[in-house]
Amino acid sequence: MFVAAALLAWLGASLIVLSDGRRGLALGLAVLTVGFAVLTWPSGAVLGASAVAAGGAIASVQCWRSGPATWGIMPAGSTPRVVLCVGSGVLALWVAASVTTGPGAPLRFAVLVVLGLMGVRVLAGRETAVLLAAIACLALALAVAPGVAAASAGPVPDIAGGLVAAGVVVLRPAGRAKADKLGG
Repeated sequence: MFVAAALLAWLGASLIVLSDGRRGLALGLAVLTVGFAVLTWPSGAVLGASAVAAGGAIASVQCWRSGPATWGIMPAGSTPRVVLCVGSGVLALWVAASVTTGPGAPLRFAVLVVLGLMGVRVLAGRETAVLLAAIACLALALAVAPGVAAASAGPVPDIAGGLVAAGVVVLRPAGRAKADKLGG
């Protein structure tokens, strides 16, 4: 179950890297949220998993409502992004399964791959909707990251990450908000 959840987190992050439209971003954020909520369950219990799920769901709904009204998955010229998604998944799997020791390999894999992919997406992105979705995913990844440690940090990081993920996608630059009101 946890391996499937880690793969869902990777798939969601990959969809965000490969998408430019709001529907693709929202789907990627929703899939990533489901993966992280399942992975959070053992370390953060019900409250932490609920906070991650709620924050990601709010962020996903907000992504669905803002940005270009297309799926935008794998637009022309996205071959480097595909290579990045596959390569980062293989590298994170190797690090999580063989380089580090102890239980929790699915969570380590998910955190590593999402942090890497979203870091690249933030640095390479231009559109506001893409950047805000990537930052929301970074917040969720940082929220569940303390679950890798042997001693549980409790639900506090999960709650904080869920709040940041839900709040960041509501932000809009002032110039863009005016253009939206004027129909531009």
